[in-house]
Amino acid sequence: MTFDPRFLEKVELHVHLDTCLSYHYVKMLCPDLTLKKYQDEFITFHQCQDLGEFLSKITPQLSLLQTIQAISFAVDDLFDQLHADNVIYAEIRFAPLLHQNHGLSPEIVTETVLIAMHQATHKYGIEARLILCTLRHFTASESMQTARLAAKYLNQGVVALDLSADEARYPLDNHIAAFEYMYSMGGNCIAHAGEAKSHESVTETLEKLKVTRIGHGVRCIENNHTIDQLKANNIHLEICPTCNIICNVFKRIEEHPVNKLKKSGVNLSINTDARTVVNTTLNKEYILLHNTFGWGHKDFIDCNLSAITASFISLDMKKRLSDIIRNSFIKKSVD
Repeated sequence: MTFDPRFLEKVELHVHLDTCLSYHYVKMLCPDLTLKKYQDEFITFHQCQDLGEFLSKITPQLSLLQTIQAISFAVDDLFDQLHADNVIYAEIRFAPLLHQNHGLSPEIVTETVLIAMHQATHKYGIEARLILCTLRHFTASESMQTARLAAKYLNQGVVALDLSADEARYPLDNHIAAFEYMYSMGGNCIAHAGEAKSHESVTETLEKLKVTRIGHGVRCIENNHTIDQLKANNIHLEICPTCNIICNVFKRIEEHPVNKLKKSGVNLSINTDARTVVNTTLNKEYILLHNTFGWGHKDFIDCNLSAITASFISLDMKKRLSDIIRNSFIKKSVD
């Protein structure tokens, strides 16, 4: 059976709104933009020194996302990309506090994304939910503000609080109370860990923040006890292979542990993270893993079913989407 990921229904759990602006979108806002300038300013073609250097490449995109119109268009732009990847369910994330340069309040920013997301769901036929991010360098007050914002919009499309940004340079201390608050309000919590720091960051995050999912988490491969801890607690890893290579977590895709982790029974999914910055799509990620590790349709079906199980949606919707994914594999098997 020839491998072609384009027609597989997919799930994307880890994608940042402010790292996925297409050339078409940016040129709409900046008509004088050339393709070369877009590539130079928005895409990282080389391997970064570390996560800190990678995060600096997001600044040009954030500078654009400071008005209601720009934010709304960005959501539609991302859904257009998801549609091209045949995504049927996505959880989109972003940090509302980073979009106030032109006077928008965090509430208006969040509501703008939610409205645009609901409109795009109908337009593209893609189910979606929103995750709000607090950032490692935020103060305890800013982190709590983000948690309160996430709790305010629970049941309106927001489903979780996330902790992202530079884990190597900032500790967890400022964020523990915010995560406790989010749980007390009935929300879900996830966090980036095990990307810029060792396996100990994964363990610390699980113990202090009590998360059910880890963004990346790939450096758990350094320690068997950490892997066992993930498996024992059925913690889902949102793995983003190309992003990990660009961020210099691993030098080459052949060194990436995703195949070993999957074979060992770790619960995981495949995601893009930062489509523009690392110049990727889900179809590209699937082809990369197929060519490197020999993954076929069943491997990706398994990952997508795991993603649905780990998602923050109702049981009824999980069943409906899981059936679509299983039928996708049955159809490919017949073809």
